[in-house]
Amino acid sequence: MPVSAYVKAALFILVCAVALFAPAGTVGIAGFWVYVAILAAVMVASFALLDPELLRERMRPGGQRPPASLRIFTGVMVLHWMVAGLDRGHWHWSDSVPVWLQGVSLFAVAMAYGLAVWAMRVNRFFSSVVRIQSDRGQYVVTTGPYAVIRHPGYLAGIVIVVASGIALGSWLAAAILIAFSLPFLLYRAVTEDRVLQAELPGYRDYAARVRWRIVPGIW
Repeated sequence: MPVSAYVKAALFILVCAVALFAPAGTVGIAGFWVYVAILAAVMVASFALLDPELLRERMRPGGQRPPASLRIFTGVMVLHWMVAGLDRGHWHWSDSVPVWLQGVSLFAVAMAYGLAVWAMRVNRFFSSVVRIQSDRGQYVVTTGPYAVIRHPGYLAGIVIVVASGIALGSWLAAAILIAFSLPFLLYRAVTEDRVLQAELPGYRDYAARVRWRIVPGIW
């Protein structure tokens, strides 16, 4: 991997830490440190376990700059970090999340990231955009979590979106991230499934065998 990839990952972790602790005005919030540590562990695991070609595809899908929708998604993530910091450190408007629920949510965030890494480990076509990767020889992946649901990455993303603000101890931060990001993820999941069924050979048969898009028994 080029050095720039490691630099971008380090900068992402730094942005997260600054966006949380600077608005809070303190570094004494333990849950924030656990959250940053989870993100750092995910980055380390990604570089250690994933196909370098996949990482390049995710950073520059199809060799292009990520679309505006993904940049906006990242911006909303940063915004909810800042709101959590302000809420916990100064506002105290909605920082009444029970400690036990923060702990459960931190665990959920960690497990969701673990699911995402597992999905990327078995699926080297786990791009950051909806596209058929004929340039990379894309085929249908049916192993790992894909043997149970068709879009484990979206399940992971939904859990992270729902649990992240709660894990940080701010109902307001949770509401912001859920309101702006959950519709985007659901729309992407539906759109990607339609594109794959229409354009990727073998996917329609796979979808007939693996009925559930995201949540077994529900959808």
